[in-house]
Amino acid sequence: MDKHLFFDLDRTLWDFERNSKHALQEIYESLSLHQILPPFGTFHYHYQKKNGELWRKYGKGKITKEKLRTERFHQTLKTFQIEHPELVSKIAELYVQISPRQTLLFPGAIETLTALKNDGYLLHIITNGFKEVQHIKLEQSKLQPFFEIILCSEEVGKNKPALEVFQHALQSSGAKPMNSIMIGDDLQVDILGAERAGMQSILFDPENFYRNYSGHKVQQLNEIPEKLPWMFK
Repeated sequence: MDKHLFFDLDRTLWDFERNSKHALQEIYESLSLHQILPPFGTFHYHYQKKNGELWRKYGKGKITKEKLRTERFHQTLKTFQIEHPELVSKIAELYVQISPRQTLLFPGAIETLTALKNDGYLLHIITNGFKEVQHIKLEQSKLQPFFEIILCSEEVGKNKPALEVFQHALQSSGAKPMNSIMIGDDLQVDILGAERAGMQSILFDPENFYRNYSGHKVQQLNEIPEKLPWMFK
């Protein structure tokens, strides 16, 4: 029977933090934002804070993706007493254009996926990211050919960790929960969500943030292949 591996994308394969920072720095410089804003490091710190808060609201269905895309920049500029709707729209537009074309992956991503593919595993993506940008990320980073099914949760109408997202992924791929493993960086969203659907899971925790977690965990992607034979016994 086929064995299926479901990967999260952002912060698991695609290095969201570094790619986002590179994109924002390019925008900051191209728009000469230093003329009205503090140094980039300060701007970036406040942006990360606001973006994280708004993504959590989006994950709970409290705001739309359209609202999230502009509000994160509106709130960041507001931190510096700047109200400038046109500038907010311009930054938001540039960010959606530039960010998904960044190509920094976590160390060993391509090598690990190649090894897994060669070992006969069927690979898939389950992501809460927006469909139109996630496919660009996968294409630009040369990840797309590795995956059979690429599911963006907005296609289901709910976000991970909703049970319906994992059930939809299993059904689309023809996978059985007992022969499926979810690999992701978020304990609540990826790991516990998948386990509620009857899947096994591997937590990707490069910074050892979840040091008390007793389940299957890796800090490097290249640790995954050696774990799988034991998990698929």
